[in-house]
Amino acid sequence: MGKQTSFYGWKLAGVLWLLYLVNMGFAFYGGFVANSYMLKDVPMDRTAFGFGVTLMVLAVGLPSPLIAASINKLGVKWTLLLGSSLIAIGSMIMSIATSVWHYYAGFGIFIGVGVGFSTVVPISTLVTRWFSKYRGKAMAFVMTAAGFGGFIGSTAIAKILQLNGGNWHQVWFIVACISVSSGVLSFFFVKERPEDIGQVPDGIVVDKNNGQPSKANPLVTTYNWTTSEAYRSKAFWLIILAGHATFYPLYFVTAHWILHLKGLGMTVQDAAFGMATFTLLTMAGKMLGGIFMDKMQARYVFAIGIAITAVGSFIGISADSMFIALLASGLLGTGFGWTFVTSSTIIGNYFGAGIFPTMFGIFYLIVNLTCSWAGTISGRIFDYTKSYTMALGIDIAICIIGIIAILAAVPPRGKNEVVK
Repeated sequence: MGKQTSFYGWKLAGVLWLLYLVNMGFAFYGGFVANSYMLKDVPMDRTAFGFGVTLMVLAVGLPSPLIAASINKLGVKWTLLLGSSLIAIGSMIMSIATSVWHYYAGFGIFIGVGVGFSTVVPISTLVTRWFSKYRGKAMAFVMTAAGFGGFIGSTAIAKILQLNGGNWHQVWFIVACISVSSGVLSFFFVKERPEDIGQVPDGIVVDKNNGQPSKANPLVTTYNWTTSEAYRSKAFWLIILAGHATFYPLYFVTAHWILHLKGLGMTVQDAAFGMATFTLLTMAGKMLGGIFMDKMQARYVFAIGIAITAVGSFIGISADSMFIALLASGLLGTGFGWTFVTSSTIIGNYFGAGIFPTMFGIFYLIVNLTCSWAGTISGRIFDYTKSYTMALGIDIAICIIGIIAILAAVPPRGKNEVVK
């Protein structure tokens, strides 16, 4: 047997963690902090400001098929470089912005599309290619960068604004420079596939008798799926249906959770602490979900995460004390982190690394296209009912549908493949 002495996959996972932290932490989370200062200089009402956020969220998810095509044609490295370049261009536009249209173009379109090209789809693709037996753990580790990035990026941007007298134009120039540095990191350290440097997924010893890794993951397909075969699989569409239980509650929480807690009698500080608890527990959820993905059938792990979200939504309806508010926030954060990791990992486990960019791109497109309206729908419900009870009820209903769908998503079998 040959021996892999220095597996690059875990080093690459560290690089991807840093790239994810930088591109999400400063351009996305830090951008929201900088834009709050922009309101005093650029005339716009809250509806116009909110539309820029919606535009940005849509711009992250809608180009997913184009991101997949870029990965398949150009490779992950150049896709990441393109994303970093778009973030840099958008940040430069924001650094000289004087109108709402500059805000829509710079933040809403260029930075939104740039974040899409430089985070979830390409990074998940690399993890899927480099890991099989440890795919869940690796995916979980890399995805925790978003939580750390949210804290580090928003805190750093707030501190800079405090020191420079609220000069948000200068902040966006700094973000542009940071984005360039992430592109440089991608260029020098991103490797497309383990086979390109004479390695195999997980760095597992290769059996010379059959040329295959001596220890294969029984939870991962060994069949070489085509996209047409995957599209005809019932499991893929059930995974998409279940994915709504990941993203719809997320977009409700990000848009309305603080307002909901304030409406139940929490102070602004306590409501913000509830939101911080949500963010912190997403990291714990990602790690737990990833660990279980390497030990159990993916659909069962996914269902557990959705159930956690459902319980958090139910408790959140009457979160009129600090303890209940934190419990609900923590469960919602854990459930989102858990299902976010499982929703990407399950596609790789069911359909393999070869077509992962395309299949995950379609998944990400559909769930973002439908779930991005959660904030608008929940806001309209509140305007009519003066309560978020019905909105949280919709979250719970979507979770129930998601559990039923994912449990029905039995691992598909390729030709002559035995699925355990």
